[in-house]
Amino acid sequence: MGRYVGASCRLCRREMTKLFLKGSRCETSKCAIEQRNYPPGGQSRQRFRRKLSDYGLQLREKQKAKRIYGILETQFRNYFRIAEKRRGVTGENLLKLLEMRLDNVVYRAGFAASRAAARQLVGHGHVAVNGKRVSMPAYQVQENDDISVVEKSKKMATIEQAIEAASLKGFPEWLEVDVEERRARVKRAPYRDEIPSVVQEQLIVELYSK
Repeated sequence: MGRYVGASCRLCRREMTKLFLKGSRCETSKCAIEQRNYPPGGQSRQRFRRKLSDYGLQLREKQKAKRIYGILETQFRNYFRIAEKRRGVTGENLLKLLEMRLDNVVYRAGFAASRAAARQLVGHGHVAVNGKRVSMPAYQVQENDDISVVEKSKKMATIEQAIEAASLKGFPEWLEVDVEERRARVKRAPYRDEIPSVVQEQLIVELYSK
């Protein structure tokens, strides 16, 4: 199955929580969750009242994580296998791997209004890592890597608007962001309490451990 190309707001409504897939719009009254607080579909309100099984809860958490970071099942499973082999808590390792994707770092640094927009910036060659262009959104950023917008793209309206909005909210502690230069340095991997995720990662671990 290919990447989802439908309405982003349907995904938030399916998970019954804000996944922040459309940037600042998700923080306004125009957000679909604010207007239609029930899942999409003809019999959605009846399904909404049903109590989920343990498996259903675990599946929903996995789907949330995949949709938040915009990745497909095979890729997500591969991340889990890597997380499993690392020292520490598997669920936290998984979230850290997802947070250290280049498209997510570009989003966290405020260069894009959403992860989808960040993925597009990276894919179109507007972002460099340590001075070299990288066009792979899944590229794993490392500690002390320097992430920057390439010179000819620094004045793009979408980037300027995103940075302006991000500056008002502030930047993560694990990133050192130079707004004027459109540059960010990864000081370290984020701690779990620095990842503002609505995902209960332990349920994903339970799902894949069966």
